[in-house]
Amino acid sequence: MATFDPFRDFDRMLAGTLRTPASTAMPMDLYRTGETFVAKVDLPGVDPSTVDVDVEDRTLTIRAERREQTDGEVQWLSHERPSGTFARQLTLGYGVALDRIEADYSDGVLTLTIPVAEEARPRKISVNHTGGHRVISGETSGTEAQPVSA
Repeated sequence: MATFDPFRDFDRMLAGTLRTPASTAMPMDLYRTGETFVAKVDLPGVDPSTVDVDVEDRTLTIRAERREQTDGEVQWLSHERPSGTFARQLTLGYGVALDRIEADYSDGVLTLTIPVAEEARPRKISVNHTGGHRVISGETSGTEAQPVSA
């Protein structure tokens, strides 16, 4: 039995209207694995020589061109694949190593590897215990600094 869900239908309609040309022409997955962010951008049919990635300030820009692949005059029956030059921008945070970003284009997918900056990585700080007294066999030993272990 099918149920009527007005919110689901509204969400579907809204999602269709909010799609931007960049997001439909350049769909992207973005995730973090360990100390690296990875962006995978679908660019099927794009000539690799037209792919351009640059960073200015904290903005990473991806540009690519998909050329029309028709010879001569055609009568379109369906024309859903976008062509032209596409661009997409990502604003990068201060915790990434801009000088170590890598890009690879293979099988129609652009993969950007964006490492977390060394200074932004979490690190364990050891805490030393100072000023206390250790008791060994009922005797007090001075005020040596003792490391604290977890």
